[in-house]
Amino acid sequence: MVSAWLQGFGLGGGLIVAIGGQNAHVLRMGLQKQHVTLTVLVCIVGDVLLIAAGAAGMGALIADFPLLTRVARWAGAAFLTWYGIRAWRAAFGSDALNAEAARPALTWQQALLTVAALTWLNPHVYLDTVVLLGSVAAQQSGSARPWFALGAMSASVLWFSGIGFGARLLAPLFASPKAWSVLDMVIGVIMFALAATLVC
Repeated sequence: MVSAWLQGFGLGGGLIVAIGGQNAHVLRMGLQKQHVTLTVLVCIVGDVLLIAAGAAGMGALIADFPLLTRVARWAGAAFLTWYGIRAWRAAFGSDALNAEAARPALTWQQALLTVAALTWLNPHVYLDTVVLLGSVAAQQSGSARPWFALGAMSASVLWFSGIGFGARLLAPLFASPKAWSVLDMVIGVIMFALAATLVC
């Protein structure tokens, strides 16, 4: 049981640590100290549900519906492109010279919709959690499978809590407007790259 948990924790952690749209957004919200708890909770709940679905065999079901995968891929690419444009507008816009103006406050509804979209409209999330983790979970024995899933879920809880609530430790580095511009440029590049991988 412990070995299955460790395997799930290691694989889940390895997949989730890669810098992606969701991680970049959580980091940004943590640095801005905006709706951090809400953002982290949405990411964790989303991962837990998707990992549980994968461990229960949902990955094989999704593979049987290529149209669903195609629609999700294009919707995700469109959203990531929009998010990337928004980040670059903040980086190169006139407001980029003002540290406070470069960090517009979001309402909790806007924060919820944004993180939910980054979680549920990104096909990579489904590939990592439902399909990949699900396929490895399926190879576990019946009693070890829940422990494998719990290990992957634990990695998600630890990671999102760490980058969300730990981002404030990086706040001194982002005291200048230039640092925020660089962060927005990097986030924009990440979003455009992810969108390109979805449609190519």
